[in-house]
Amino acid sequence: MRFGVVFELSVPRPWTVGAEKAVYENCLEQARLADELGFEIAWAVEHHFLEEYSHCSSPEVLLSAIAAQTTRLRLGHGIVVCVPEINHPIRIAERIAVLDVISGGRVDVGTGRSASWMELGAFGANPERTKKSWDEYLRAFPQMWTQERFSWDGQTFSCPPRCVLPKPIQQPHPPLWVAVTSPGTELEAASRGCGSLGLTFGGFAEQEKRIKNYRARIQQCDPVGKMVVNQVNTTNFLYCHEDRKTGMKTGRKIAGMFNYLAAQIVMARDAFPSQSYPTGGLLSALREAAKHAKPSEPGLPAMPEGMALGDPERIIAELKRWESVGVDRVNFLLNMYEILPQEDVLASMRLFASEVMPEFDRRERSSAQAVEAAVV
Repeated sequence: MRFGVVFELSVPRPWTVGAEKAVYENCLEQARLADELGFEIAWAVEHHFLEEYSHCSSPEVLLSAIAAQTTRLRLGHGIVVCVPEINHPIRIAERIAVLDVISGGRVDVGTGRSASWMELGAFGANPERTKKSWDEYLRAFPQMWTQERFSWDGQTFSCPPRCVLPKPIQQPHPPLWVAVTSPGTELEAASRGCGSLGLTFGGFAEQEKRIKNYRARIQQCDPVGKMVVNQVNTTNFLYCHEDRKTGMKTGRKIAGMFNYLAAQIVMARDAFPSQSYPTGGLLSALREAAKHAKPSEPGLPAMPEGMALGDPERIIAELKRWESVGVDRVNFLLNMYEILPQEDVLASMRLFASEVMPEFDRRERSSAQAVEAAVV
């Protein structure tokens, strides 16, 4: 199993002068430390208008800064919102290619379509068309990156023959991932030969079933690009502390704040009833996770299955369970709403790297690459 980090850039009110700058500076310091400690990837989300929850509206700029300040850390651009009213596909492809060039070929691309009416509604996007645009974007990106001249005549965008420049330096092109929150989306990722970029919500049994189905489906996939990324990522919270009680109680506050802020987001299906959004996505996943909260040791809070919160011993045990159900990488949210002082975040990362990572680094790896990708 391998490990990464994910940045939401949540900024608590009041938004005093310098508040956002401080959060971004903390993020960059965490990325530099992640690079030093051996974390393999840093994902930066794309969100718009989501007050306090996420102020990361230009992840490509943030990732460029991370690229300049690190040497090994891969750059997870995701999820990129694949909706024409928000991002034109050619502009996405160009930005990713530039980031790949300046980083020396370190970019991974996560794709999705947003489920937030705060975002979709503000840009005037039609929720009924977002799934189609996402599918077209996903199929067009590899062509833009690998063909000298690209043209497209689709339902959501078109382009006459043009040379999309620059080209990424990764061969055959950067790995492609699909954001997975709702049940069944992992099968859509597998059918297209893409990695599953999921969230750690729901019980182990449910996740094991979904991963098994993903592995079976990807064996018969029709790849959208020139590679198959047969990998499952999940997202988790991390607070590693020498004292189990402190780690669990404090870490539970981070997870609780994430859940609270996420619940304030107006989802597309609530404002615009649509068959394109049959479930509540992230919010449904959060509610499902609550069902799997179970009592811990005496004096410790009830905890959903799989949370990487507590002392190193407990976190190792939880991560080994994720590994046993087929997860390849866990990406960690390190803080939320700046609940933890920066020095505590950095201390948690260092303790995790020194006490937890070695339990997994000793195991034989089938590849030194950041993803297992088969070129087709």
